[in-house]
Amino acid sequence: MSETLITLYDHPLSPYGQKVKIALREKGVDFRAILPDGMGAGGAAGAFLAANPRAEVPALLDGDVAVFDSTIILEYIEDRWPSPPLLPVTAAERARVRMLEEVMDTHFEPINWAMGEISWFKRAEGPLAETLKQRAAGQTAGFFSWLERELGDRPWFNGEAFGWGDLAVVPYVNGALGVGHPPTAGSALSAWLERANARPSVAATVADIRALNTGMVDVASLVEQGLFKREYRDHRLEWMIKSGGVEVVLKGLERNNIRFTPDFN
Repeated sequence: MSETLITLYDHPLSPYGQKVKIALREKGVDFRAILPDGMGAGGAAGAFLAANPRAEVPALLDGDVAVFDSTIILEYIEDRWPSPPLLPVTAAERARVRMLEEVMDTHFEPINWAMGEISWFKRAEGPLAETLKQRAAGQTAGFFSWLERELGDRPWFNGEAFGWGDLAVVPYVNGALGVGHPPTAGSALSAWLERANARPSVAATVADIRALNTGMVDVASLVEQGLFKREYRDHRLEWMIKSGGVEVVLKGLERNNIRFTPDFN
């Protein structure tokens, strides 16, 4: 166990934060998760902004050490608490699972995120919404086929044991399930997901999502009023444009209800 209590700035719905929490739980590292104030309106400040000038979760505090970016946090965790190891042994296998993580973080994540923009935040309705949903469904199916090939005959994406490759994938496949895109029943990916969700580290992280009290807040109305601003950084912006949603971006800019990474000061 860690000598000091780790602080993790987190939002339970963030797959990036979920990766980090699964890693900490697999390592047996105690931590407290804090939901930062001001993120939704683009007004992050104080200790959270000091820990991560990009104003994004996750950010990890270990005493005087502050680390942001989920991949760099995972690397810090692996260096700081090397046992049990989460990375495979060989250089080739380590590269393989890191590529898995990169694809999930930058190509798969915006699909689930965009489905939230449409279904929860009502960024698009009517024919445009249907077009974007169809694109998302087709893209998800393609990634599922790719993941099946990457899994191959391994029991885990990481190899013989659960590890980095699996915690990098499970938040996103669970997210796809949550937006109506489950893996094909009876597939190797579906069987893997069942095994992964049964692990205590993953189950506890999923329980964090279920415990999130969103109440009956009309988030679409808050977005419309500019009181809630969603972050459209790099891969998310790319997804909207390439999938036919440039109108969504332009309206968001006009209404000032989307945001980008703040300037560093």
